[in-house]
Amino acid sequence: MEFSSLEILVAAIEEKSLSRAAERMHLVTSAASKRIAELERRLGTQLLHRHGRGVEPTPAGAMLYQQAKVILRNIAQARSSLASFSASGVPQIRLVANLSAVQQFLPREISTFSRISDDARVDLTEAYSYDVPRRVADDEAHIGIYHAAHPASGVVSMPYRRDRSGLVVPAGHPLASRPQVRLEEALDYDFLGYFPRHSLEEFLLLAGPTLSRPLRVRAQVSNPEARCNLVREGLGLAIVPIGIARHYEASMGLVVIPLEDPWALRQLWVCVRDIQKLSAPARAFLDHLQAGDKG
Repeated sequence: MEFSSLEILVAAIEEKSLSRAAERMHLVTSAASKRIAELERRLGTQLLHRHGRGVEPTPAGAMLYQQAKVILRNIAQARSSLASFSASGVPQIRLVANLSAVQQFLPREISTFSRISDDARVDLTEAYSYDVPRRVADDEAHIGIYHAAHPASGVVSMPYRRDRSGLVVPAGHPLASRPQVRLEEALDYDFLGYFPRHSLEEFLLLAGPTLSRPLRVRAQVSNPEARCNLVREGLGLAIVPIGIARHYEASMGLVVIPLEDPWALRQLWVCVRDIQKLSAPARAFLDHLQAGDKG
């Protein structure tokens, strides 16, 4: 018996129609009918009664239907389990995360996990925070990390880390000696864009109530290293997560000043579609992420 023939049989019995079963299986009706007839010939017994209103199973067909459902469910489970492995047979964990997590936390997280679980492989993809939960819900990734004020719907989210945005200024800047600053105090200066929530419009929805006037944005640059280079050249100030900006502070002659605005402190979440359905390697990596420092 071929699995595809069993799938057509199940569809025909559930739809009570060969034409609807063919449509469900993306076949023409004649092809579906031929596959059922071939299955009956091989088994030596009639499986379906065909009549003007459609089809219904014979007693033999009803018995095989129940067995086929179990077989197909087991095949689907096996395929799902194999999806957790790479082409070389190594357990694979699909992780999707926002830029902040990728640059600040995940290099160490993945490195330490690889040392204690050398038979597992983490495949990392970067995405915008707003798209991470959708990818996990659609089963494009096993685990996702994103930042948001509240957990996203459609997935199971748990607190992961928190980070704070800072104001990046050149050494010697009038604000450089400040231990912390509110964004309102920097509005007299030009800014280099790519803000929390990515676009200036979305950022102003977030921070606008704390500002007396909009920012003067001289350029939009998404890459944080490039933005810091432009700050070094005196082309403007930048808002960058502190954990990322610290990488460039000494080498570029910059100063990173923590922003004390409430919106500058961000919550990152780790999310999954269903904890109970994670493979053993993915569950181990999730536990590893949750065990880390949450500061």
